[in-house]
Amino acid sequence: MRDQSKQPIRTWIARVFTAVEDVVYVGLGLLLAIAAIVLLVGGFVAFAQNVAANTLGANIIALLDRILLILLVVELLYTVQVSFREHTIVPEPFLIVGIIAAIRRVLVITAEFGHVPQPADAVFQRFLWELSILTVLVFVLVVSLLLLRKRPGQISAERA
Repeated sequence: MRDQSKQPIRTWIARVFTAVEDVVYVGLGLLLAIAAIVLLVGGFVAFAQNVAANTLGANIIALLDRILLILLVVELLYTVQVSFREHTIVPEPFLIVGIIAAIRRVLVITAEFGHVPQPADAVFQRFLWELSILTVLVFVLVVSLLLLRKRPGQISAERA
């Protein structure tokens, strides 16, 4: 049997940890929001410069990479928001962040490989392995996301 005199202390400590956790989530949310806005403004500036210089076609992969990075940051911000508001950890936003990150990497390595004039066999093998692993990763993450959405009820890890 538990000692009832320790219950108020445990409750107080749990509340302090919850308050600290909330402060950290607010700080993370602010940093992510500022980062997203800075990336968005930089994206618009880069887009305008590329259109003005008529180099948009050559730099479209870099622009798409930046857009996906902004989406990644916004999804992370959403994850922080849900964690702060609900005091739960929901797996769906993490899966979406993983999908965006993997697709972003696929685009980057594909663009990099396209600029290599005569790739060596080792470089080509590395490219194929990385692309294959990322493809499997995207597939697994999408299937996981679909399975979570088909399941009744919300799947989350509840925090005290």
